[in-house]
Amino acid sequence: MTTKIIRKNMISYKIAILLSLTLMSACSSKKTDPSDFNLDVKDRFSTNIKGDGIKLFTYKAQLATLGDSDNLLPHKERIDQAKRARSGKRYEQPDLSDWTQQIELGLSKTLTMTGFCREGFMELSRIIEVGRAEIRGECNEGASEVDKQKFAL
Repeated sequence: MTTKIIRKNMISYKIAILLSLTLMSACSSKKTDPSDFNLDVKDRFSTNIKGDGIKLFTYKAQLATLGDSDNLLPHKERIDQAKRARSGKRYEQPDLSDWTQQIELGLSKTLTMTGFCREGFMELSRIIEVGRAEIRGECNEGASEVDKQKFAL
């Protein structure tokens, strides 16, 4: 009798796991839409084609609400962190996952619109901070003559 109850519970447990995995995969497969982020972002895309045809780019983004007076954000953040340390509160790292998604989406859309890296790219560096970000990369393909004319400095 106990074996039947254990088997029944195991089947229920397996069904619950399968159902939760299905729900999680449905949520994670939702495409990110720019309207998901209600942020006013200023971005800049710069290109650099080397003499040997290597195509490099830099994508920078910043929240438009950061004015010139707010450019000391990292310094201000350190001061706030020191104040919290003195008061006994622990510093909590800000959650940058939504901001990172916004930056990656902006870069993806920019590369699609410009056609700069048609065959993908290799990321060279990434800096993601509160309210600002920079991604540098190198295209997988070399520059064509059209690229050299279109993206010349």
